[in-house]
Amino acid sequence: MATDADFIAYVHEQTGLGEAVRYRKMFGEYALYLDDKVVALVCDNRVFLKPTDAARELIDAVEEDAPYPGAKPHIVLDEYLDDRDTLARLLRVTAEALPAPKPRKKKARARKTS
Repeated sequence: MATDADFIAYVHEQTGLGEAVRYRKMFGEYALYLDDKVVALVCDNRVFLKPTDAARELIDAVEEDAPYPGAKPHIVLDEYLDDRDTLARLLRVTAEALPAPKPRKKKARARKTS
């Protein structure tokens, strides 16, 4: 079951972070970005936060599950979707804990051969 467009829009709204948070469809599901870092995956109408010690410190009981088969376990945020403050804090501390994204390599231009 893929994530509904209404659900990802709801998650985006619930973050309360406005345009600082964006999402992008990837492989039929979504990646949630904050400060140009992927902080969470939204798969099958569930939100999976990248695991960090900083996020674990904010949650009493951490539930973890893999967002898709073969993936490493992520922190499941289902019960925090209606708690805007906690959700925003979890996304922020995760973004702060993650390394900056690597710059993309420029594509080499194809040379014409005569």
